[in-house]
This record gives sequence, C-alpha cells and structure tokens, in this order.
Amino acid sequence: MVEQIWTSNSVDDLPQIAAALLKLAGDNRKFAFYGQMGAGKTTFIKAISAALGVNEATSSPTFSIVNEYAGNYTIYHFDLFRLNDIQELQEIGFAEYLETNHYVFIEWPELIEPVLNEYEFIRIRIQTLSATSRIISLLK
Repeated sequence: MVEQIWTSNSVDDLPQIAAALLKLAGDNRKFAFYGQMGAGKTTFIKAISAALGVNEATSSPTFSIVNEYAGNYTIYHFDLFRLNDIQELQEIGFAEYLETNHYVFIEWPELIEPVLNEYEFIRIRIQTLSATSRIISLLK
C-alpha cells in the first residue's frame, strides 16, 4: 500500500523530500530502498543522511556491505547488491545492527525480505521518469 508519493525533478528537491520522509517516519529508523540500478537510491540516502546531520561524504557500501556515518545520529548504510546469500550478513552481525535504535538504510533488500518483515521497515521505492526526474514512494 502506498502511503505517500513525491516527485523529484532534480537533486535539489531531495532535501525537502528527505525532511518530509523523516517526519512521516517518526520514531521508525529502519528503511529499505528499492529501485533499478541508477534510480538514485544512494543519492536519496545521502540527502536523508544530510538531514540527520551527517557532514562527511557518504557513498554506497557496495564492496564493504555496510558504512557507518555519524551526525546527530548513528547511521548504518547497507548495500546488498553483491551479496550472495544471507549467511554473509550473519557473519558481520547484521542482526545486531537491527537491534540498535540507530538508523539503518538498506539498498537492494530483496534478498532479505523475510528479515525485513521481522522488523518495522519503511519501504521506499524510487522509479525513474527521466534523467533527472524520479517518483519516490513511501510504502506501508
């Protein structure tokens, strides 16, 4: 079920959308991001991280699986694109990340849907309209 939809016509729209998303999320700090390659998942996560006070450069943890950022809150940013199986996540203590009250952002979460269902993840779908335009949907 779609809860909220935003249209972004440029990256300049993302800070406002990120702030609105965080307001809607309330106390929920776990987010799963869906979208095709190049849809802008990492770019949107950068905008959300900036809204949470992160000043350092953020990037997709494609090879490291997880990056940690510090701002006003601790943020764990996962990219599961290269993950072969859930066992790899268990080896790095994935469940411990989920048990914290820190922000958790997951790109390419399809492999771990059963795990997401055990927690209250907010699901975000990003659809490409053009080179600069996206539809960002908050799903419940």
